[in-house]
Amino acid sequence: MNGYEKIGVLFVCMGNICRSPMAEGVFRRLVEESGLSRTIQVDSAGTHSYHTGAAPDERSQATALRRGVDLGALRARRVMPEDFERFDYILAMDRQNLQDLLLICRQPEHREKVRLFLEFAPESVQREVPDPYYGGLSGFDRVMDLVEEAAQGLLVHLRERHRS
Repeated sequence: MNGYEKIGVLFVCMGNICRSPMAEGVFRRLVEESGLSRTIQVDSAGTHSYHTGAAPDERSQATALRRGVDLGALRARRVMPEDFERFDYILAMDRQNLQDLLLICRQPEHREKVRLFLEFAPESVQREVPDPYYGGLSGFDRVMDLVEEAAQGLLVHLRERHRS
């Protein structure tokens, strides 16, 4: 990456209070640690507006904080049609949100930007990040494991694909 090419990454789940803020926080930390904050823009959103303006779920925040990621400043927002212009990678946590994103996307040329986040975790047999909202704390730890693995893979992908 040459430092001049901007790359936008948007993580998406349903309500933007559990999975996608965890992914945003983890990936933002990796980007900062790699010195790529000026090159890679990171954000998250939800396909539904149930929680617009709300902080991430307390369990998401606690799980992330135990692993050194602070989500306290994040606030939920809904995916907007203009996000398909602004971001190069729009990464859904599961197939339902992938389908919802494809319905929101008004320009056919932007549909190729929409992918499953776990495509970047090739060692994982799972293709979807499960929604931990109605489960116990172990579900949030499992989500964090998957998010950390896919975030590492995404960073490797971006470095290889956007290499100067």
